Amino acid sequence: MTRALLALAVAFVAAGPAQAAAPVATIEIEGVISPVSLRLVEAALGRAQAQSASALVIQLDTPGGLERSMRAICQRLLNAEVPVIVYVAPTGARAASAGVFITMAAHVAAMAPATNIGAAHPVALGGAVDKESMKKIENDAAAFARTIAGARGRNVEWAEKAVRESVSITEREAVRLDVVDLVAGSLPDLLVAVDGRTVTTARGAVTLATRGAPVAAIEIGFRDRVLNVITDPNVAYVLMMLGMLGLFFELSSPGVILPGVVGGISLILAFFAFQSLPINYAGLLLIAFGLVLLVAEIKVASHGVLAIGGVVAMALGSLMLFDAPELGFRVSWPVIAGTVGALAGGVLVVLAAGVRALRQRPMLEASGLLGRTGVARGALAPEGQVAVQGELWRAIAEGEPVEDGTEVRIVAVDGLTLRVVKVARGGTA
Repeated sequence: MTRALLALAVAFVAAGPAQAAAPVATIEIEGVISPVSLRLVEAALGRAQAQSASALVIQLDTPGGLERSMRAICQRLLNAEVPVIVYVAPTGARAASAGVFITMAAHVAAMAPATNIGAAHPVALGGAVDKESMKKIENDAAAFARTIAGARGRNVEWAEKAVRESVSITEREAVRLDVVDLVAGSLPDLLVAVDGRTVTTARGAVTLATRGAPVAAIEIGFRDRVLNVITDPNVAYVLMMLGMLGLFFELSSPGVILPGVVGGISLILAFFAFQSLPINYAGLLLIAFGLVLLVAEIKVASHGVLAIGGVVAMALGSLMLFDAPELGFRVSWPVIAGTVGALAGGVLVVLAAGVRALRQRPMLEASGLLGRTGVARGALAPEGQVAVQGELWRAIAEGEPVEDGTEVRIVAVDGLTLRVVKVARGGTA
């Protein structure tokens, strides 16, 4: 009995504690594929490798995006050392345009019920492209799609049709046509379904061990969250408008400081966002021209013609700023209406205030200025300016010169020029 217990203890010690299963890292990529999406994929691959994850699951829902970012993501997936599973989810999601390439580049491609994939025909952004150039772009995209599909053992013919004919299919059709590997209703179902599959990574063949593995969601950092927010076309548009207005107010009223600081920061953030977005420079110039017209309306009496032209130019420029609505690159109507309306309203308020100021009678008549006191705004040697009850007047010092900030008394009025003397400390001139 004693020997049996001793043998059992030795066997238990030799076996040691059971090793914990390697985790499965997950990250969600939603919205337009952009440089921010590339940063997230790169960070997720790095985190998954650092955690020795058994696989990285990218939950994808995208209408497409920028070709440069898509190619870079596909390159990362094709050379990944960690098995990558692209899961088009949740229900109702899609992998359109750039999403087709990313899904096919994964080691395992899966879709949730009621999802679709396809429509990968390239779209020219930022201006018209001639027929010959568009044909070259299409041929290049089709060749890239065939290469990815062939590397992952997927349907090469369908991949080319998705590019050339913009075909789109459901999740069931995608499995039947060998475009994706399987349909899974949830992430746990997906991990059970892919368990035991052997895939080829940059390190060689790897057999997935995902059944019952702990799931470690990769949180998006604060920096990437901020970048993702400001690269939204609506946010970038508002930042640009705030930047232009802030710098205008600072230049027109030097020393205010706050509008200049806010405007400078907003404009820099907008320019950063524009690096990641397909900008139509004709639209950008129209917006700038519209702002110039609105400013000119304040300086020039055009009876509203410049203001109307400015509002029209800004509205048209806002519509043209991002000319790829099929990819989600556009400014929404409510944002355009609100921003242009606020600018036009601000100009009208300034104009109304100016008209009221012109119609107001002077606070002080010339006859009522005699004997009043004011403060020198700058030295009077002998000419300069004095402030009298909130108004600036041209003034000439009688007798001795007057230093800046000195209290003076008005002794005579010649038209719009005041003659003043220094007020003695005792209160008499």
